[in-house]
Amino acid sequence: MVGTAIAATLAALVLVPASAWAQTTEYVALGDSYASGVGTRDYIDDGSGCSRSESAYPSLLAAELDADLTFAACSGATTTDLIDDQLGGLSASTDLVTVTVGGNDTGWASVIQQCAYPYPLTCDAQIDEAERYIREDLPGRLAAAYEAVASAAPNAEVIVLGYPRLFNGEECNVITRISPEEQARLNDAADLLAETVGAAAEAHGLRHIDMRDAFDGHAICDDVEWLNGISWPIAESYHPNVDGQRDGYFAELSAAL
Repeated sequence: MVGTAIAATLAALVLVPASAWAQTTEYVALGDSYASGVGTRDYIDDGSGCSRSESAYPSLLAAELDADLTFAACSGATTTDLIDDQLGGLSASTDLVTVTVGGNDTGWASVIQQCAYPYPLTCDAQIDEAERYIREDLPGRLAAAYEAVASAAPNAEVIVLGYPRLFNGEECNVITRISPEEQARLNDAADLLAETVGAAAEAHGLRHIDMRDAFDGHAICDDVEWLNGISWPIAESYHPNVDGQRDGYFAELSAAL
């Protein structure tokens, strides 16, 4: 009888699908405010000051995958901050890493702020400097960040998500003064940033998701905005809203996986 029971137990174990024995996916989300979820207006009270949101794409993906999420992305982070402060959750057992970083290195927020000041102030010089930085300095900084991630998580799939264009050429935010011409220049700079991020990721063998097409038709002043225009608190401005995180970033990431 004992032998029969043991045999039955072993047979039952053999019939258990392999997926039932699979370990939980270890997922680490790195990057800046576009990854942490600034713009969604609802943040996790974790004491970090990083404005991490359950509406941000890392939280949404972790829920879909039933993954164990280490949410390291932080508002205001640069590539240097990522290397210095965000790699602690990475290891040889990490399965998946997502990264959105590079915008803060360029001083993008201060460029847009300058563009929003009333006439006769202009932001041409600030845009010129941001574009110079993106061409000359940012590739090396992105390379260092991506190399650090790959070294700390050698077995993980690393996916880099870029940035969208912000504007559609209309002036609908009455308290700002970003002209159609300045919007076009800012979009050109956003294109340069997106292409630079993509090229750096691909040069390091990382998967890259270009977010520009996903947000086409959902820019600031479009009928269905996935990005906040000027907002209060001011930090919410020029970031993806809940729809942008869900239907833009998360949807593209989920489809890629």
